[in-house]
Amino acid sequence: MTAGRLDLSLDVSAVPARPGGAGYYTMALADGLAGRDDVGLTLLTRRGDESRWRATAGGAALRGVVPASRPGRLVYEQVRLGSVLRSVGVDVHHGPHYTMPARSPVPCAVTIHDCTFFDHPEWHLRSKATFFRRAIRRAARHAAVVICVSAVTEDRLRAVCDVRAPVVVAPHGVDHERFTPREPAEGADRAVLGALGVPNDRPLVAYVGTLEPRKGLVPLIGAFDQVARAHPDAVLVLGGQTGWGMAETEGALAAARHPERILRTGYLPDEAVPALLRQAAVVAYPALEEGFGLPALEALACGAPLVTTEGTAMAEMAGEAALLVPPGDVGALATAIDTALQQGRATPRRSLGLAVAGERTWEASVALHLRAYAVARAASQ
Repeated sequence: MTAGRLDLSLDVSAVPARPGGAGYYTMALADGLAGRDDVGLTLLTRRGDESRWRATAGGAALRGVVPASRPGRLVYEQVRLGSVLRSVGVDVHHGPHYTMPARSPVPCAVTIHDCTFFDHPEWHLRSKATFFRRAIRRAARHAAVVICVSAVTEDRLRAVCDVRAPVVVAPHGVDHERFTPREPAEGADRAVLGALGVPNDRPLVAYVGTLEPRKGLVPLIGAFDQVARAHPDAVLVLGGQTGWGMAETEGALAAARHPERILRTGYLPDEAVPALLRQAAVVAYPALEEGFGLPALEALACGAPLVTTEGTAMAEMAGEAALLVPPGDVGALATAIDTALQQGRATPRRSLGLAVAGERTWEASVALHLRAYAVARAASQ
């Protein structure tokens, strides 16, 4: 511990080699904290994963102590992590993925991304839902501070748990160097997308994210079927890696009336995500429930017309910059996609979306996290 600064440990061991939204959050947070003079950051990584984090957050100290397997990581956190924190000598420990050590010598901050383990356990493996419900309940009662990524998430947390910990809402930011309406060079986007088989001369209805039940892909496929005849050149692009529970989605794809106009890219390379968002005629992110929905914010930052779901964190973030539809409503989703395709990109919503995204920075998010860490540290004094 050093006077005048915060010595912080951040558990990054849950971030996979191909990260999704929560993984990118952890990476952006690590990068932002590592560059600060008032923070002494120690990253707790999986064994053998240190080089990746050295490139991501070069100013941080690294401790490659966590087992690689998910069961091993979870057991290690509960049984061994407390002694590691004691030896590192930090002021606060941050578990950015719902969990905290069973016994910690320092106050803990815990990030809650969403409450779908309570609201929709069917969207998760049964064992995973059971474990994380228990972890979230424990964090809500015993963490020194809970960090929620949106007000919607905080509201749901208070509805499903006995929340005794202080709560700080810290929305995600967006990387404005990467997600911008401007191509890095003329023709760069089309070259990147062409290598993935994405056509460059047709209107693209784009989805970006993991392919899993809660993302609303079944309604999206049905909605595309409804608009396909009116827009015979349009192509639905599903950009993202396959998650679990794909049976219903695969069934919808098999039953689609225009399967030749639905393209699955698989996991998108980093440079392909903003390229697809910039070139899309409309980005559809119709998630049934989401803690934040980072791809929706990234779409706005790229100047893309956005269709997403009302009553969700995405609606909280986007407001009038997006066309909002009820979750799971195929007809309303089809109407919104049709409207966006007809209107094109030159609408007042585009300027509003760029303004909304401009206010969401990782620097602002890091500042809110520092506020949360101060609350946690004060709890031990």
